[in-house]
Amino acid sequence: MTAEYVLTLSCPDRPGVVAAVSGLLAENGCNITESQQFGDQRFYMRVQFTSELDLTTAFAALAPDFGMDFKLRAVSVKPQVLIMVSKFDHCLNDLLYRVRSGALDIEIVAVASNHPDLRPLTQSYGIDYHHLPVTPETKPKQEADILTLVEHYQVDLVVLARYMQVLSEDLCEKLAGRAINIHHSFLPSFKGAKPYHQAHARGVKLIGATAHYVTSDLDEGPIIEQEVARVNHSHSPEDLVALGRDVEAVTLARAVKWHAEQRVVLDGHKTIVFPR
Repeated sequence: MTAEYVLTLSCPDRPGVVAAVSGLLAENGCNITESQQFGDQRFYMRVQFTSELDLTTAFAALAPDFGMDFKLRAVSVKPQVLIMVSKFDHCLNDLLYRVRSGALDIEIVAVASNHPDLRPLTQSYGIDYHHLPVTPETKPKQEADILTLVEHYQVDLVVLARYMQVLSEDLCEKLAGRAINIHHSFLPSFKGAKPYHQAHARGVKLIGATAHYVTSDLDEGPIIEQEVARVNHSHSPEDLVALGRDVEAVTLARAVKWHAEQRVVLDGHKTIVFPR
């Protein structure tokens, strides 16, 4: 049976990589439906194709010739996603709706929170909700419980949808490359409580949001997507908060979608993104 696959790879930039990849696909009767590439000392490539064969073994044999790191996934296999939240519901609600409407091709297997507030919303979608309260003293145990959920649900991606807790360095390392966070783009200009009120007091003209991979450097992980909205003196602090929530939800949804479609390749402290 013919299936659709996505191949992503990175390797030292040298002649012959594209020819080798496309040649292997042609030899096995594959049809390339989308191909994107970028070279800058290292070479990055994303290829979407249809095939009657799983070519994992074939690419594993090719990889050593080019020093190639690759991932191959069937498009039909939906990433299993755990969402972490606190009390703000706008990003969670947006992701839940996008999945239900078919705009986001992932499976949300569970939602976990340090507060019980969003249990009704989550369970209205038929999704498991786990209340994991945390204090400074219980943080190691709570993070161990998070990892237990990751293992139990065979989670591919953890999404911090306004989860207002700082992950430990140990947890960040264990989730490296498979945890996405969202924050307003005022950081580090306006830290602490009520950043939009601080921004209003300073007369900002742009507000925005940044979605990035989680690292132990708070809010400084490799950036996947950013978005902004223009504001002016007539906007109240409450207007900025409302606009900011919209921007945060859209930005996070794009980042999750691109990650799920294997359009993001990590390149040290930055990313290579191949959007449609």
